[in-house]
Amino acid sequence: MLKREGVTVSEKVVRRIMQGENLIVKTQKRKRYNSYQGEILPSVPNVIQRDFHADKPNEKWLTDITEFAIPSGKVYFSPIVDYFDGMLSCWTIGITPDSTLVNRMLDKAISQLQENEHPIVHSDRGCHYRWPGWIERVEKAGLERSMSKKGCSTDNSACEGLFGRLKNEMFYNKDWTSVSIQKFID
Repeated sequence: MLKREGVTVSEKVVRRIMQGENLIVKTQKRKRYNSYQGEILPSVPNVIQRDFHADKPNEKWLTDITEFAIPSGKVYFSPIVDYFDGMLSCWTIGITPDSTLVNRMLDKAISQLQENEHPIVHSDRGCHYRWPGWIERVEKAGLERSMSKKGCSTDNSACEGLFGRLKNEMFYNKDWTSVSIQKFID
């Protein structure tokens, strides 16, 4: 309003006036996705220890979930990344970041393994990687679990880097206003 009248006032002055008049701007904090729900089961050691090198395919896998927020809703992407070449062994995409999403992804990945392949599966401490369904699948396939420390994104940096590149190349700086969730997923 002041700008339309040709009056220029600094932000500090506006804040001081608002404080003097007990005026508060109500804002909603954006709720960020976080799958950590406290310690559910005893912790799993970090077997990978930031050694992001593998000598052969299906020796070490990495997994995580990322969120794509578009105007029509949120979409979650859950891949398995092979440390050997950084390729996605498989992935699932859906509208809820739950155990169903990660369990379907793990089932797909396990179905592609040869009989003698038993990779280490490294993840963050998200609850979906600590629930019985995930643990049963990992144990039944003879895989070894490895987990990052809480809040230590560098332990999962290979996956975080993949998400960053993916979003830079195909998500950011694009207009998603007329795109439905189903069209985005397809």
